Amino acid sequence: LKSKSVNSLHTAMDKRVNLWYGNKNHSHLSTLFCEHNLCDIIMPTNAITLEIDDLTFAYPGGAPVCEALSFSVTEGEIACLLGPSGCGKTTVLRLIAGFEVPTRGRIALRGNVLADARSAIPAERRHIGVVFQDYALFPHLTVEKNVAFGLRGAADGAKRVAQLLDMVRLTKVAQKYPHEISGGQRQRVALARALAPRPAMLLLDEPFSNLDVELREKLGLEVRALLRELATPALLVTHDQHEAFSIADKIGVMNHGKIEQWDSAYNLYHRPATRFIADFIGQGVLMRGSVVGADGIDTELGTLLHCPGCDLKPGDAVEVLLRPDDILHDDASTLEAEVVHKAFRGAEILYTLKLPSGAKVLSLVPSHHNHALGQKIGIKLEIDHVVAFAA
Repeated sequence: LKSKSVNSLHTAMDKRVNLWYGNKNHSHLSTLFCEHNLCDIIMPTNAITLEIDDLTFAYPGGAPVCEALSFSVTEGEIACLLGPSGCGKTTVLRLIAGFEVPTRGRIALRGNVLADARSAIPAERRHIGVVFQDYALFPHLTVEKNVAFGLRGAADGAKRVAQLLDMVRLTKVAQKYPHEISGGQRQRVALARALAPRPAMLLLDEPFSNLDVELREKLGLEVRALLRELATPALLVTHDQHEAFSIADKIGVMNHGKIEQWDSAYNLYHRPATRFIADFIGQGVLMRGSVVGADGIDTELGTLLHCPGCDLKPGDAVEVLLRPDDILHDDASTLEAEVVHKAFRGAEILYTLKLPSGAKVLSLVPSHHNHALGQKIGIKLEIDHVVAFAA
C-alpha cells in the first residue's frame, strides 16, 4: 500500500476498512490510518490470520488423530489441507472451528488464542465461518432467510444479504427453498451464509464433493474469485488434488495425522519432499537407478543429472520419479517400449508402456498419435525436475 499514490492509498484503505467493519462510511478511519502511516500496521496484507502451533488431538485412550501440526495462513490467503480419507484433515478443521478441543498445541486467530490444551473459546464466539460438506441448510427457510440466519439483529442485515445473493448470482431464487434449487445453487447458499457475518476466517469442509466434476471445477474457480474479492482468508480440506490446485495458494499434504509438506501446488508436483507425496500428487512411477559420479543417476532410460538437494552418494541405489510428461513419444528414438494400456482423454492419450526390462512407465501423448495395444513405439526421456529417493 505504501507505494500507491495518496488517493489510491485512501481508496484501498476504504475498501479494507469496509471489509473489516462493514460497508458503512468509515473513510475517517482510513484517513486516520494513512495520515499516521498505520496502513500496513493496522491491516498488513502479509499479516498472519490463522496460526497453528504444535497442534495435536487424540480421543481418550486413542492414538493421535493429528500430531504436531504447525502452519499459518496469511491475510487474504487461501490454504488447503489435502490428503486421503482418514488422514486427520477434517479433525483439524473441527479443532479450528471449535467443535473439538486440542490435546496439545495452540490455535490463534489474528493474534488471539482461540484454544490450547487448557482452555478454548466456544465455537460461536470465534468469528469463523464454516461451509459444511452436506451444506447444512435449513430446509424450512428460503434461500434469503438461510443467508440472513447469522445476521439476526444486524442493522445492515438486509443490505448485506442482497449484496451476497447478487455476488453468488442467487437473487432470482431468493424466495425458493433448498429442495427447489440445484446442488450447485445450494453450495452457493451455504457459502453466502458463512460469509454473511463477515468472518475473520472461512473454513470449507470438502465443499464440492457432492457435485459432478464439471460443476466442481467451475464452482471452485467462482469460490476463489469471491474470496479474493472479499479479501477473506480461507482454509479448505479436501482429498481431491485438482480441487486443491485450482483454489489454494498454499497446500499442506497430510498423511497419518501429520503434514509432510506445506508448499505451492507447483512444488508439490515437481519437488515432492517425500515418497508418499510423489506417489499421492499427480501420476507417475518410481524407476530404479543408481548414483554415478558426482552428479549423475543411471537408469534404464539413460543417465540423468543429479537431483538438487538430494543427499546421495556414488553407488547409492535410488528410485527416480518419472511423470507422464517426462516420457516423450519419438519415432526417431532407438529406445522402444510396448503399449500395454491406453486411456483416451480427448486431446491426449495416457499410455502405459512396458520397457525391455519389464518395468512400466507412463507417457502423455497428443491423441493424434493413436497407437494400438501391443505396438512398440519410440520414446525418449526429457525431464526438467529430477526427484530421487533412496531405494
